[in-house]
Amino acid sequence: MTGHELLDARSLMIFLGLSVVLGGATAAAAGRALALNWSPAWLGALYAALIAAAARFLHYALYAEPLLSPAGSMLDLAAALVFLGLGFVFTRRRQMKTHYAAVLARDPAP
Repeated sequence: MTGHELLDARSLMIFLGLSVVLGGATAAAAGRALALNWSPAWLGALYAALIAAAARFLHYALYAEPLLSPAGSMLDLAAALVFLGLGFVFTRRRQMKTHYAAVLARDPAP
């Protein structure tokens, strides 16, 4: 993808459909799974890279977009990292509230 192709309406809709909706849902589920298993957050970067590679392949296979496009790959990776991070943070926050409610209480114990 060149800079001009990134602004194309068709490419934008393809990006939103594949990378944001499909890749984002997959990344959010991966982030949730990482948090539920109490895995380290840095492992999410590896998962996000794999999800971005899969999304880039779908762009290539379904819509004949370049497979090794640096701009497209970075956009796919950024979308995957954002959604994976959101899934991880929201799940981990809920876990912390559930498991450590007494410690996180606003009023100190008498």
